Amino acid sequence: MGKSRKDIDALEYHAQGKPGKIEVVPTKPYSTQRDLSLAYSPGVAIPCLEIAANPEDVYKYTAKGNLVAVISNGTAVLGLGNIGPLAGKPVMEGKGLLFKIFADIDVFDIEVDASDIDLFVNTVKAISPTFGGINLEDIKAPECFEIERRLKEELNIPLMHDDQHGTAIISSAGMLNATELAGKKIDEIRLVVSGAGASAVSCTKLYKVLGVKAENIVMIDSDGVIRADRKDLSPSKVEFATKRDINTLAEAMVDADMFLGLSKGGVLNKKMIQSMAKNPIVFALANPTPEIPYKDAIAARKDIIIATGRSDYPNQVNNVLGFPYIFRGALDVRATCINEEMKLAAVKAIASLAKEAVPEEVNEAYSEKNIVFGKDFIIPKPMDPRLLTTIAPAVAKAAIDSGVAQHIITDWEEYKEHLSSRLGQDNKLLKNITQRAKRNPKRVVFAEADNYKTLKAAQIVHDEGIAVPILLGKVKRIEEIAKEFKLDISDLTIIDPRSSKENVRKNKYAQLLYEKRKRRGVTLTEARDMIRSRNYFGSAMVEFGDADALISGLTRNYINTIKPALQVIGTDDDVRKIAGMYIWITKQGPFFLADTTINVNPTAQDIVDITLLTSKIIQRFKITPRIALLSYSNFGSSEEEDAIKMRTAAKILHEKHPEIIVDGDIQANFALNKELRDEIFPFSELARRHTNTLIFPNLSSGNIAYKLLQEMAGFETIGPILMGMKKPVHILQLGSSVREIVNMVTIAVADVQTRK
Repeated sequence: MGKSRKDIDALEYHAQGKPGKIEVVPTKPYSTQRDLSLAYSPGVAIPCLEIAANPEDVYKYTAKGNLVAVISNGTAVLGLGNIGPLAGKPVMEGKGLLFKIFADIDVFDIEVDASDIDLFVNTVKAISPTFGGINLEDIKAPECFEIERRLKEELNIPLMHDDQHGTAIISSAGMLNATELAGKKIDEIRLVVSGAGASAVSCTKLYKVLGVKAENIVMIDSDGVIRADRKDLSPSKVEFATKRDINTLAEAMVDADMFLGLSKGGVLNKKMIQSMAKNPIVFALANPTPEIPYKDAIAARKDIIIATGRSDYPNQVNNVLGFPYIFRGALDVRATCINEEMKLAAVKAIASLAKEAVPEEVNEAYSEKNIVFGKDFIIPKPMDPRLLTTIAPAVAKAAIDSGVAQHIITDWEEYKEHLSSRLGQDNKLLKNITQRAKRNPKRVVFAEADNYKTLKAAQIVHDEGIAVPILLGKVKRIEEIAKEFKLDISDLTIIDPRSSKENVRKNKYAQLLYEKRKRRGVTLTEARDMIRSRNYFGSAMVEFGDADALISGLTRNYINTIKPALQVIGTDDDVRKIAGMYIWITKQGPFFLADTTINVNPTAQDIVDITLLTSKIIQRFKITPRIALLSYSNFGSSEEEDAIKMRTAAKILHEKHPEIIVDGDIQANFALNKELRDEIFPFSELARRHTNTLIFPNLSSGNIAYKLLQEMAGFETIGPILMGMKKPVHILQLGSSVREIVNMVTIAVADVQTRK
């Protein structure tokens, strides 16, 4: 059976560049012989002796304190079952990636070929000195219960089986808030649990700790209701055996207050939900198909509070809300375990965070005007930057208070600031823009649809719900390319500007072009011929409102691509000069570079206009621009033309636009090095601020700079973003990758949204 396009996409993602998703990166200098002699022999012997004399020094001289092992035997991998340790490795690498990007925790994934409990436990115990913590993953029940119990007893580092406790912690936070909103008392609710695996058992145990009474619980496994008179019950199920005369899920649901599903899709129906008590709570967490479709559930009961494991519906129960931050807090106080107090602290911190005012950046990321605590928001969003600074301190404090911490934190504000600085800002902007685009996708014209990269990008933005692609080109050729590369474009609109089928539209567009260019030497006949070109046709679509944005330039010269857009759409009313800007995504946050594509040798006034235009665009991203006007001189150290130009532009901006944070002329190293700049030029308007925007004195310097960075620095780039057009038009860099095209389309959709 052939692989689908999505299957191939997944394989390509994992194989592209270096295979896999994580790598080891040196944290110390290594470029000289001296560096290497300190890193290894003979210098490495000194920290070894220090650790031998004082084992606690291992946290000072090695990575142990920030290193977690993600360990699995592959016996219960996602929904794939017992596929073995090798086949489970991609999942473990993915877990490592999440640890790093959400909590800056380093991970080695360890796949152990051992289904025997004793062998697995002994193996993990033997390698444990390497790690500061251990995350057990994808181990089948009931073995996982015994494995975790024994390892917790025998090791003195934080350890957690996330399949059990991760879902339990997040869903418990949701349960606390849902019962509050529903006006229910936890010790009185009647709970039905569908599923009896590791997650279901752990969730139900934690619910009991929070107050749910055992006699009010009915649990159902694949053989039916777990009753006290059943003879086949494992020890983990005996605890939840009911003495009530209930034989089916339908019977259990009558007058139930809450349903917790960790089983499979389709086991729950509308009639069952309608039989529940007033203000029912339904957590249908089977993934990707919930126990009942979300739309069916809300159609069944208007008073329902529902959560799922899916990101496309409200109240997603997602383990990433918990495990990175729980381990972060545990590692930072060198906890000897992850105990019940720490898990409960995480539950309460997550539940409490959902009630707080949501930052504007989170509203923006999800294209919501004002996310507030309520039926559709009982759990924080995964993109909320406060998760790290809320959950990790709560867990750390609980570890200290319960006596399992070996390092005591006293200044909690300083600790929170430290946490905030750990992650940097390298993925925040693009994530937020992508989330926003998905909430309200726009129609984007792809002028070069007869290219594999363009078609691939169009399929991705369609599948991801980022944009509604409109493809321009010969229909037969586009379909041939799609078939060759197994791209599904069946739902996409294809338009051939040269086809007679488009004559009505072409005549309308040609008349528009003629009216705009008739006094610039263009006849109606020429306009009709020009409009057959995809760039002219696509620009006219945007101008007439038949599309929202245009993407082009992958295979054509930049100037020749932008010319049709300027002639058909034109610039904003208040714009004298259009300009091009690149965004560099770095650990220090995004950097904005302009002008890098349009103006060959701008005047001082042109620099002012470019700076104002750049500032306006950056502010649309909800970022305050801090702008350096670059030169080879610093604040008057040279009287050459370029230096004077940038100095003059800075003076104009200071006088006429004092609200903008800008200064120059300034060299690039001083612009980017805050400490050096503050020491030498404390009078600068940029003093005590981190610069995030660089304006170049001419096209040569801007173009050379971004291309050097592109080839040598390894940053992810977005651009060039065309600034100053009346409507969204974005020109790709010649030869852009599929990912770069997708990023540009995402920016184009955000451009449309922010204009409106």
